[in-house]
Amino acid sequence: MIPVFIGYDSKTKVAYHVLTESILKHSSKTVNIIPLYLPNLKNIFNRKQDKLASTEFSFSRFLVPYLMNYQGWAIFMDSDMLMMSDIVDLWNLKNNDYALQVCKHDYTPKLSNKFLNHTQTTYDKKNWSSLMLINCGKCTSLTLDYVHNASGLELHQFKWLDNNIGELPLEWNWLVGEYPYKENIHNLHFTEGGPYFKEYENCEYAKEWFSVYNKMSKIKL
Repeated sequence: MIPVFIGYDSKTKVAYHVLTESILKHSSKTVNIIPLYLPNLKNIFNRKQDKLASTEFSFSRFLVPYLMNYQGWAIFMDSDMLMMSDIVDLWNLKNNDYALQVCKHDYTPKLSNKFLNHTQTTYDKKNWSSLMLINCGKCTSLTLDYVHNASGLELHQFKWLDNNIGELPLEWNWLVGEYPYKENIHNLHFTEGGPYFKEYENCEYAKEWFSVYNKMSKIKL
């Protein structure tokens, strides 16, 4: 069973549910999908929301090793994604030489603002943490205390690791609007804003997102 942790944001609930449906649709093995929903985590995690954080799961994603008891592997995904391939193919890329495997984006955002008028911040390793293949036993430095108190940049720039980060193909975290339109993408990331926002309902790959949404939201007799 593949543990897949997904960031949950109460402002964009539909994004989470469409992503989970897209994962189930393509997966050839059983997956255990776990939402990182802050009210469910309140007994262990009560960090205040950072004013620069655009989602409720900006920091809770780094709890995954703790929630896995620092054992085995897990996947973390932002909720504003759409799986287009079998997640087992991503799972099979695990390499025990690394504590973490990510898509190593090297770009400067085109826009100064994104969804819900959030400021589009620019920093080194931006969006690396939006999809992570995590070797939990090698991430023991992510204690509850550290995740509560470390700065956003310390967490998202992986200051808690000694550069023990492997690289995944960008097609597993394809930044819609930042990268050119391309066929045969494994996983789409609507980082600027997804089709569930009116102002982005005609963005690239919106048709693919609505295809999943429409099939899961209506019962066909």
